[in-house]
Amino acid sequence: MSSKNNVDITREIQDGANRKKQKYYRKNVGFFKLLEKIKLWPSRSGILHGVKSLKISSNTIEVTTFCGETFIVWNSRNSRAARWLRNKWCFCACGKCGIPAWKIEKYTATMMTQKWGSGL
Repeated sequence: MSSKNNVDITREIQDGANRKKQKYYRKNVGFFKLLEKIKLWPSRSGILHGVKSLKISSNTIEVTTFCGETFIVWNSRNSRAARWLRNKWCFCACGKCGIPAWKIEKYTATMMTQKWGSGL
């Protein structure tokens, strides 16, 4: 993906602690529950995509992004995508997905803690 279409969210992640309202989620919550709640997908290249639809079938889930990409993901708390979502390692948002600014702001203000927060 070219970086011309992507939006840099590094500043929003660093300033996330300065927002007035923060959400707290448990860090070790189930991956499917987290994905259903946040509706964002981190790609391997560090780009954050908006999730259009999720179809859960037993231990797998079919994810469709606003870019038109469709793929199947296994349920794992230790997966790359789960770790990237919890630790906020994505550094830019996809330009094709058109993720709204409020959603990025809400994601950056969300805190993932080990012992305190909502269990979804």
